Amino acid sequence: MRAIWKGAVTFGLVNVPVKVYSATQDHDVPLHQVHDADGGRIRYQRRCEVCGKVVDYAHIDKAFDDGDRTVVITEEDLSSLPEEKSREIDVVEFVPSDQIDPVMLDRSYFLEPDSSSPKSYALLRRTLQETDRTAIVHVTLRQRTRLAALRVRGDVLMLQTLLWDDEVREADFPSLDAAPKVSPRELKMSAQLVEGFAEDFDPSKFGDEYQEQLKTLIDAKLAQGDSLDTDATFGEGDDDEEDAGGEVLDLMDALKRSIERSRGGASAAAKKGAPSKKAPAAKKAKASAAAAESGGVTAGGTKAGGAKKGTTKSTSKASGSTTAKKSSTATKATTKKAATTKKAGAAKEPAAERKSA
Repeated sequence: MRAIWKGAVTFGLVNVPVKVYSATQDHDVPLHQVHDADGGRIRYQRRCEVCGKVVDYAHIDKAFDDGDRTVVITEEDLSSLPEEKSREIDVVEFVPSDQIDPVMLDRSYFLEPDSSSPKSYALLRRTLQETDRTAIVHVTLRQRTRLAALRVRGDVLMLQTLLWDDEVREADFPSLDAAPKVSPRELKMSAQLVEGFAEDFDPSKFGDEYQEQLKTLIDAKLAQGDSLDTDATFGEGDDDEEDAGGEVLDLMDALKRSIERSRGGASAAAKKGAPSKKAPAAKKAKASAAAAESGGVTAGGTKAGGAKKGTTKSTSKASGSTTAKKSSTATKATTKKAATTKKAGAAKEPAAERKSA
């Protein structure tokens, strides 16, 4: 265990140096929230409801809302309050142990003697045992003065913080005002039933079955390979990432948007690049025109001339391609021959145009 606080118990002129340790711990299996679709870790942001921005802890103040108005409390305001930094567990009074209502008990801590000679520690422990008293003390933890009870548990002094009186609610139930009558026979039978279940309390007999079954379930999933790669889903972050909060999420969001934008840009470039394949048509037109002039064919015989009829256009196109490839070819052809020339010209046109270019 690691000590969370060091100080001294003081009563009268007696000073008992001690170290304080947490007496309890949580045994729940730590679980995270993940996205059911891909197992990705769910994280939360500290987002301002006014501007919508994610806010760092350094820019977060506290506020009190009375219903109509909100009072903002800054760090400067809090630092102006009297701050307790005492390292003493100051005994206020010793009271009968049975007068402390268990509902007032809050957190529990163990006290260890913090000196080479623990005689004063042993003296205080023995005194509390012999007198059956509990010390009511003031102790400063995390810059706040708290009320606590100092008692003995086994051979160890134990400090238990107490709730303030106004923190304990009253059980004011109208249904309890008129108590129903209980017959002596019913009371006797009830007492017999209690005796049938009477036992000495042994907390080791009881276990958290839910947590045990949860651990069994996790072990079974791991054994069957029903798991995800932690680095791929949770990343390599730790608890400090939780403190970073919005910054981590903003970075991930920015990366995802950048990837999507780059993919979008690539697809847009592909679509934009598709017409660019037709761009050589302008060069083809120039090349065909140059070839036509050198071969004695007018510009009207090229594609740019734009024949009105499909047959004439195909014949002219084929003729232009043939002229660019060969110096002599038949200019007149039958309709059947023109159709054949159209198919042949369509197949030869790319090669002829590349050669012309």
